[in-house]
Amino acid sequence: MDFVSLLDQHALVQPEREALRQNGRAWTYAELADLTRRAATVLRAQGVGPGDKVALLCFNAPGFVLAMFGAWRLGAAVVPVNHKLQAPEIDYLLAHSGARLCLIDGTLAPQAARVSHRCDWLATENAAEGLPLFEELLAQAAPLADAPAPATDAPAQILYTSGTTGKPKGCLHSHHNVFMAAVCTAAGMALSRNERTLIAMPVWHSSPLNNWLLGTLLMGGTVVLLREYAPKAFLDTLAAERITFTFGAPIAFLAPLSVVPDVSGYDFSAMRLWAYGGGPLGADMARKLAQSYRSDRFVQVYGMTESGPLGTVLYPEDAIAKAGSIGRAGVPGVAVEVRHPDGRRCTAGEVGEIHLRSPAVMQGYLDNPQATAEAFDAQGWYRTGDLARIDEDGFLFIVDRLRDMIITGGENVYSKEVEDALGAHPEVQDVAVIGRPHPEWGETVTAVLVARPGCTLEAGALTGFLEQRLARYKIPRVYEVRETLPRTATGKLLKHLLRAPA
Repeated sequence: MDFVSLLDQHALVQPEREALRQNGRAWTYAELADLTRRAATVLRAQGVGPGDKVALLCFNAPGFVLAMFGAWRLGAAVVPVNHKLQAPEIDYLLAHSGARLCLIDGTLAPQAARVSHRCDWLATENAAEGLPLFEELLAQAAPLADAPAPATDAPAQILYTSGTTGKPKGCLHSHHNVFMAAVCTAAGMALSRNERTLIAMPVWHSSPLNNWLLGTLLMGGTVVLLREYAPKAFLDTLAAERITFTFGAPIAFLAPLSVVPDVSGYDFSAMRLWAYGGGPLGADMARKLAQSYRSDRFVQVYGMTESGPLGTVLYPEDAIAKAGSIGRAGVPGVAVEVRHPDGRRCTAGEVGEIHLRSPAVMQGYLDNPQATAEAFDAQGWYRTGDLARIDEDGFLFIVDRLRDMIITGGENVYSKEVEDALGAHPEVQDVAVIGRPHPEWGETVTAVLVARPGCTLEAGALTGFLEQRLARYKIPRVYEVRETLPRTATGKLLKHLLRAPA
């Protein structure tokens, strides 16, 4: 089974059931199937065909969903793109993926104007001067009737994750991978056809897309799209739409507590489960969420783009007793092991690298066989790069990362990319970028710098320098200037000394 065939099946079996909602407007499964056929006609007219790549540079909007299914009907793969990226970052993703067409929110058109990669552009949701509007073309198009279902092993998505070399890597997921990510998620979270799932985190992230949006559509439930997360709009939508399930980084649930006067005044009685990911919560923070939202139904998920994303789960009944843990194996279809460098499985109290195996794990990195080979062991297990301690009950506690990555507000930031950008500043002699613990965001991106002789580094100037080079969430919030950075005799940076409390 694939999602194109599944959508058509839902349209036949439950045509009047709501599939998608935004701002009070609803689209039934019959309407969604029809519009995705019209989307396929529009994309075909733009030259899209089997094997092509369609980039989606959008907010959480129906256009993203319609174009994704339209591309799949044509045998094309989609390339979700982070709308927070700057033009040079977007340019690399489009060029590396070989995108033939990019669907872009009209408000982001100025970014498109600065991109050098040659491809066709369509605006969606908002008009943009000089670009055809996707919604107008849909209204004029006839539904495509002659497209076969995609092959299960054909590429469905290229999801980009930054690499320690500073250049993003494209995770290649087949239709089978994507379908099974939704199946395993639906089983693990008991999603049903009565689900009303709020997608408030960016839909171009692998978890909101593959776990929650597609997991809900798999079961024939209703997906509610919030164009962009804002604390009050998040709470308003949860209550007004009678949401039963939502997912966010911990900060998505914590932020409203400091900006909304009375969270207790909202009616969340329809909520069945609150899911979070991007970093574990301590016991005090877990209790704070439970008290503020009047619910003990918080579940934590751990995974990464390469794995679908599937991994471990910390169910509500363990949230306090195992606070600080990322959970344990518990998602049907997902195997989890913690291993020593020689491949031996770790026992209670030992630390090793987390290995994952499931039918949702990527096929590999696009055009990068070396990185693909390094990501898997000889038995085909995906090596996460995360080091964890396993306790006597099988719960995992992250202790370090083999890969130099920071997680802030649910976003992955790779230190090397930020270091390369700061290293280009004419007054910076040496730089190290690390993550420091933050009670709400998980980690804060922190740059430790050495100035060139005779130069004075100022935070405002450094931030201004980076704004045209990096997405905002990658830019350090803290700058520390030192005389030297700790290095070994061979020049290797000793980041653990920088991370250590002063």
